[in-house]
Amino acid sequence: MTKPLVVINVVGLTQEMIGDDTPNIRRVAEDGFSRPMSTILPAVTCSAQSSILTGKLPREHGIVANGWYFRDLSEVLFWRQSNQLVHGERIYDAARKRDPNYTTAKMFWWYNMYAAVDWSVTPRPSYPADGRKIFDSYSSPPELRERLQEKLGTFPLLKFWGPGADIASSRWIADASIAVIDEYRPSLTLVYLPHLDYNLQRLGPDDPQIRSDIRAVDAETGRIVDAARRHGAEVVILSEYAITNVDRPVHINRILRENGYLQVRREPLGWETLDCGASGAFAVADHQIAHVYVREQADIAKVADVLKKCDGVDRVLNRAEQAEFGLDHERSGELVAIASEGAWFTYYFWLDDRMAPDYARTVDIHRKPGYDPVELLVDPQLKFPKLRVARRLAQKLLGFRYYMDVIGLDASVVKGSHGRLAGTGRETSEDPVFVCSSKSIACDQVALTDVKRLALELQFGS
Repeated sequence: MTKPLVVINVVGLTQEMIGDDTPNIRRVAEDGFSRPMSTILPAVTCSAQSSILTGKLPREHGIVANGWYFRDLSEVLFWRQSNQLVHGERIYDAARKRDPNYTTAKMFWWYNMYAAVDWSVTPRPSYPADGRKIFDSYSSPPELRERLQEKLGTFPLLKFWGPGADIASSRWIADASIAVIDEYRPSLTLVYLPHLDYNLQRLGPDDPQIRSDIRAVDAETGRIVDAARRHGAEVVILSEYAITNVDRPVHINRILRENGYLQVRREPLGWETLDCGASGAFAVADHQIAHVYVREQADIAKVADVLKKCDGVDRVLNRAEQAEFGLDHERSGELVAIASEGAWFTYYFWLDDRMAPDYARTVDIHRKPGYDPVELLVDPQLKFPKLRVARRLAQKLLGFRYYMDVIGLDASVVKGSHGRLAGTGRETSEDPVFVCSSKSIACDQVALTDVKRLALELQFGS
């Protein structure tokens, strides 16, 4: 008989956090075991989750970052949701071969839409033709969304990302996951709790406030663990990456522009946008890694030389060097830049803040051609930020077009980041963690790519 399993992804959790502030997670570790877990390059959400579920590296599953350059479209696209982008057999695919009655619930893990699972929920706003954004979710089956929102209210998207992000989104996900576990009793339940991600990036891991965040996410984890135990399920608690202190934003696209490679388009209303198709080289920045797309083969070595001389750039990998990390996929850039310790890459491509595009001062994860953690903080230069937010929300409620221009352009406000591989393979604060309720699969070392195999052993035996 298949042993049910609940996998809880507590983003940003590390081995050293497990202790007095995490009684629920510590209890699971004491019943079973916990180990620091070596991760992958890049150590970012979409790539890490895909490696967890497939047991493969990016060269095989194809998720080379949270977003990349779609060469056939000449566009950078971040945070796509279709599961068809991921290649390779997932945990639940392999499990169904052993047990045709195996069922899976996928709660807010990425690439959720159209995944071959029985129940899934993911954020999915609605965008009417008049330009508004209406908060909503996507579920399979469709009626699951209605049932959960009737019980829990609309998913709090403003608490999931942006300056208002806090424990409310993780609490909603926990509530929804418990409801699904209790009603459907899946063979496998995958739960994503993002709460630690927020202040670890805003404040950095050394800030005293992080202890309260750890306690808050432990409480939500504990409620899910209790639900799992009610139904006799084993529990795995893991993280995708650890977040480390940073104090140096590196404007990699400005460097490429100043060296004549990056091109911009001057828009009719006065600002600039990145013109990927016209650029000789540009970077898709994602935390502490950046995929650098170089149009002409003859320019690859020249661009690499430019970047290697930059302060804050640790390594620049060509395609052959990417193979060392399993990142040599056609979606990857011709070059991959890795930030130095304490540094991270912005997507900024303008040279004058007066020319910054309109989306730069908003939370807009799909329009920006790179990841922007500055979205987690209100612009400190705004004199009355709450009044600005209230005015914009009033415009929204009245049905007017508006844009929430409350994000600053000073990237130095970000204090934590991740993505590079420093510390991986050693028991340090720079590793994610693997915690299991059972000693049956205990081992001395765990890699991110081992999770699929270990989960199947836990459910079916070796």
